[in-house]
Amino acid sequence: MGTAKILVIDNEEGLCRMMEDVLADKGYIVRPFTDPVAAVDSFQPGVWDLVISDVKMPGMDGLEVLRRLRDLEEGLPIIMITAYATVDMSIQALRMGAYDMLTKPFEPDELVFRVENALDHTRLLEENRELKEELAQRADFSEIVGASVDLKDLLERVEKVAARNISVLITGESGTGKELIAKALHQNSPRHEKRFLAINCGSLPETVLESELFGYRKGAFTGAEKDKVGLLEAADGGTLFLDEVGNLPLKVQKTLLRFLQEREFQPIGDTQPIKVDVRIISATNAELKKDVESGAFREDLFYRLNVVTLDLPPLRERRNDIPLLAAHFIKEFNQKFEMNIAGLTPEAKEALLQFSWPGNIRQLRNVIEGAMAIVSGSYLDLETIGQLIDVPLEPGELEGEDGNYSDALAKFEIDYLQSLLLRFEGNVEEVAEAAGMNMATVYRKLKKYRIDTKGYR
Repeated sequence: MGTAKILVIDNEEGLCRMMEDVLADKGYIVRPFTDPVAAVDSFQPGVWDLVISDVKMPGMDGLEVLRRLRDLEEGLPIIMITAYATVDMSIQALRMGAYDMLTKPFEPDELVFRVENALDHTRLLEENRELKEELAQRADFSEIVGASVDLKDLLERVEKVAARNISVLITGESGTGKELIAKALHQNSPRHEKRFLAINCGSLPETVLESELFGYRKGAFTGAEKDKVGLLEAADGGTLFLDEVGNLPLKVQKTLLRFLQEREFQPIGDTQPIKVDVRIISATNAELKKDVESGAFREDLFYRLNVVTLDLPPLRERRNDIPLLAAHFIKEFNQKFEMNIAGLTPEAKEALLQFSWPGNIRQLRNVIEGAMAIVSGSYLDLETIGQLIDVPLEPGELEGEDGNYSDALAKFEIDYLQSLLLRFEGNVEEVAEAAGMNMATVYRKLKKYRIDTKGYR
């Protein structure tokens, strides 16, 4: 994003100057206005990365500023500040498109935190949009989120394999997005104008699964009162996705193998074979080779399905994608729940990065959805996330029986921060960089231990 440009609008000249000084100290380019009408008249889309506007101003109130600026540039993040925050006003502002609400009086570190979070959240969404545009120049991967090297390598293989009319086996842990990859294969193949149908082979009993796949004729068995078209016939010209293919019963495996060999099958109760043109994509979270060795899965079918294998990495191996995915899901559930959650606090983001994610992307999506259902503020914080997954404890919670451990840890943090403040003459940004911490975390610790940076300048 480069050096962010921030437009500040507040009729209180002193507060406007304070915000300008604080943000300029952090390296931002800031243009202050005490006249909201002049600010709106001079506004040009595409120039500013963030707007901060007071709500109660003469000449034009903040909500009108918000409405006009959002009309001019829909995706622009806008933080509203007010000394008269009410629930109704906050809801109205957020529904009109405000990114966040900041209540007066506020500390400089709170302003910096809100600004950084807004810019960071917007950057993540922009990175994902740019990635999708880059990929869209070659292929349609619009439903897949991520920018990690592993994912890019996988999508390059998907693009190559999609154009070839061969069977593909997708492997990976549960929740890694195997069906999304199957859909991407279909969407980027010559079959994309035909149907993509899917079935979970592990969720149905053998007789039901057989009739779903191959269909049946009226009178084939008790209850077959009319003909039923199976998925193979319904997907003619398109793609059939067999999820959890390792759970296919041996009888169904035999029938499927015949179809892959002859490109024809017989519905249950029929004597005439039906020829169809269907591409088979299958997926499994188990090691099918072991099932082949044990006799639970036919070896000849395995090799028919496994012309090409695409192995999806687990989320723990693509941690760089976690913030992108979280931002994507926050945006999704903001629309679903008509909310305006601004993002994650630094501590919550770090907890998501440190978690092992045994349920992968599906689990992350469920955690974000659950957190947004119970959150009470504008951000998903560590306390909210901690109700859904195990998160690292805060230093103050790591107490021994007599509290000595907590005291020792606090003393270490105080000494450490003070030594860095002396070294960098009170420059919190340099302290955070040297400590390897988020600047908002450093501010929080300085506030916790009542350390005033002025004494070090």
